[in-house]
Amino acid sequence: MNLILLQESDFSDDSKTHVRLTGERMNHIISVFKASTGQVLKAGLLGGPMGSAQIDSIKESYIDLSVKLDKAPPPPLPLTLILALPRPKSLKKTIEVATTLGIKKIYIIESWRVEKSYWSSPELSEENLKQHIFKGLEQARDTIPPQIHIRRRFKPFVQDEIPGLLPGNRALVAHPYNGTSCPHSLNSPVLLAVGPEGGFIPYEIELFCSQGFEVVSLGERILRVEQAVPALVGRLF
Repeated sequence: MNLILLQESDFSDDSKTHVRLTGERMNHIISVFKASTGQVLKAGLLGGPMGSAQIDSIKESYIDLSVKLDKAPPPPLPLTLILALPRPKSLKKTIEVATTLGIKKIYIIESWRVEKSYWSSPELSEENLKQHIFKGLEQARDTIPPQIHIRRRFKPFVQDEIPGLLPGNRALVAHPYNGTSCPHSLNSPVLLAVGPEGGFIPYEIELFCSQGFEVVSLGERILRVEQAVPALVGRLF
């Protein structure tokens, strides 16, 4: 945790200058930050500004802090991610890393190679997705969570929704077979589609291409989804 991520309910005054923390965040501050009275930590309000939090008092069941939030969060990454639903463990890691990288819009979609059982995973619940997002924000020192959209039907999404996402973006679909080398150091926003570990099937690639996507590759190695996303982002930007 590189940032104490605060929510509106944490404030104990109307001026939003004092916070009382309990539970996991309190325990982390005590055990990891070795909390002491007067110590100043990084803090930020979910969806809002960032700044500092000074420890005023440490009690057995809570910690009181004085908060000053006067800084803007880091700028977002100019990338919209379209992600074929991966294995539940990979989903957890991918959401955290995508959040850490500053991706602010994520579409989780169906694909032929997506196991049907993945859609019933508890990792897709709003509460679990929120937990993974919070971990990513705390890691990156960011406060603006990504918007996550779930789409269970592949063809209607590609044909009906993607045209509205294309304007102003360079559209790329990552594919481990027969793609051109992934571009690098781009100065324009990107709409990036990442498939399962085995890639999208030919029909799906053709449907993306019919919407103007370029097929790109990172090379011959087959990466796990949680590895492919940061590798692609690191090359693109």
